[in-house]
Amino acid sequence: MKKLRTFFTLVTFVPLLVIAQAWPGKQPIKLVVVFPAGGSVDQVARVLQVPLQQVLGQIVIVDNKGGASGAIGTAQVAQAPADGYTFGVVFDTHAVNPSLISNMSFDTRKDLTDVVIIGKSGMVLATYAGSDYKTFADVVAASKAKKNVSYGSIGSGSLGHLAMTLLGKSGGFDWQHIPYKGGGPLMNDAIAGHVPLSIGTVFLTKPHIDSKRMRPLAVTSSKRSPDLPNVPTFVELGYAGFEAQAWWGVVVSSKTPPEIVRQMNEAINKVLKDPAIAKKLDEQGIDIVGGTSAQAKAFIESQMMIWDKVVKDNNIKAD
Repeated sequence: MKKLRTFFTLVTFVPLLVIAQAWPGKQPIKLVVVFPAGGSVDQVARVLQVPLQQVLGQIVIVDNKGGASGAIGTAQVAQAPADGYTFGVVFDTHAVNPSLISNMSFDTRKDLTDVVIIGKSGMVLATYAGSDYKTFADVVAASKAKKNVSYGSIGSGSLGHLAMTLLGKSGGFDWQHIPYKGGGPLMNDAIAGHVPLSIGTVFLTKPHIDSKRMRPLAVTSSKRSPDLPNVPTFVELGYAGFEAQAWWGVVVSSKTPPEIVRQMNEAINKVLKDPAIAKKLDEQGIDIVGGTSAQAKAFIESQMMIWDKVVKDNNIKAD
């Protein structure tokens, strides 16, 4: 029996070893971006694309598969061949979806391996340039006057949606949530004034703030963003302990050989340490994280636990 067990171990291990040794020379590597083009997840992936090609010596393709708060694209990653040629670039919704979507075709904990956390960022509540909202106090006043106050986020169950839900409950605000299918569509309507308020990452919103097409009102980080030093935090505005950090990460099928996961982790960490890449991400309000796969797993697990409670306590449903 001992010899038989050894045989089956070798039968299983040897093909994985062969795959790992050949990686990444077989074919182009696909980064499945789980939100539409134009949003922050797409932009982060494209910042990494070219330098990652240089580090790996292989073509890297960005493939947008949006929908269901990132669950559609993530399902593609979970179900892809476990050969290290399909990775997913996910957003903070990745940690919310397990509690938000009851019929996902994959198990986030069992079917995926967390490769690395790329970075984190506060979010910013903003309004369009022609808006009557000059400060967050104006939004509060409008809500208390029973005026129709609405805000857009990148989707139901997104971190922005959850953050605004918590803020609304703590402040007694009556406002309407308008979900969009990603950051690109949200910003298009926000700039045009079709939705009076938007909640999105500093990465997503800052270019439009810099161009004076949008006005920031408050940030969701516990401290002011270095990229928006004149914008108050919600803590400063009287909402003690309020904090919600957006984040970006990379995942892969859990059946992928550990050696490939390790190599990809090291490659991404090397890219993130490139001063030029670090500057690009920093200019968009992203604080680089990096680190090991184990650290990524621990972080995402903690996020899943935190936002599971918020979803259940507030009976939040997916679109």
